[in-house]
Amino acid sequence: MSLPLDIESALRPRLPSPVREVRDERFARRGLRLLLKRDDLIHPDLPGNKWRKLAPNLRAASEAGRRTLLTFGGAYSNHLRATAAAGRLLGLATIGVVRGDELAGRPLNPSLARCAADGMRLLFVSRGTYRRKAEPEVLAELLSTAAPGEECFVIPEGGSNAAAAAGCASLGRELRGVADVVGVACGTGGTLAGLAAGLAGAGSAIGFPVLRGGFLADEVESLQRAAFGTRRGDWRLDERFHCGGYARRSAGLDAFADDFTARHGLPLDRVYVAKALYGLTTLAEEDAFPHGTTIAAVITGHGDDTRPPL
Repeated sequence: MSLPLDIESALRPRLPSPVREVRDERFARRGLRLLLKRDDLIHPDLPGNKWRKLAPNLRAASEAGRRTLLTFGGAYSNHLRATAAAGRLLGLATIGVVRGDELAGRPLNPSLARCAADGMRLLFVSRGTYRRKAEPEVLAELLSTAAPGEECFVIPEGGSNAAAAAGCASLGRELRGVADVVGVACGTGGTLAGLAAGLAGAGSAIGFPVLRGGFLADEVESLQRAAFGTRRGDWRLDERFHCGGYARRSAGLDAFADDFTARHGLPLDRVYVAKALYGLTTLAEEDAFPHGTTIAAVITGHGDDTRPPL
């Protein structure tokens, strides 16, 4: 049985995702409207940007006739979980290359246990090997080790490539004429690249990196050039809200997330979504937006974070 080309019919996503306005006094008293773009409701197993980035890659795998997906992620990777779920739902084999060979002998954490339950084969590699995973000889060795004799379709870490950026352009198109400014958390940059292109100048996008390092602007521009031929849309990054790095939290972030949930009844993923909303709220309090601005925050995933605070 071959993978159906019509991925939407097979997985039945909820598109366009709903938009909910919330009244938050920190925005309202400055004449600002706050909207929540509920991409977390697109699909129970492939929420938010995971759906938007994976769907075009799944189509490409189908067109290439590949029945095995190989991809990469850390021990708590939402991308690995979504890829494993897609494999289960579509009848595909999945392989997850996991950063950190020291994890191989330990009990699986809840994220990796979910991947394994969905049928994903896990290959734990050293951090040095993981950093070099895109080098042709390293990738060839990983493929030989993980799937000898199989033809795999390789999806990059976080699912971010040109196809994924093009897929995320639909997010921008859904928000044209709805919001003046759109904020989104950024890991590998594919969602921001597509969002800004889809807005097509009808609004601006702000990305809030969840990793430190200041490298993401080049990544976003590179993805846009690969997907669209040039830099597209009005976008920028605000690097102040990563709280020290990926999966790291601060007392301020936790207090903000708890307060937001109490105000609006929405649990926030602390790795991505909370950082973006923390950033947008801080910018509002800094009077960074003109009176009358409508701001949308993209809710990219569920608030069921299983990671211990770092």
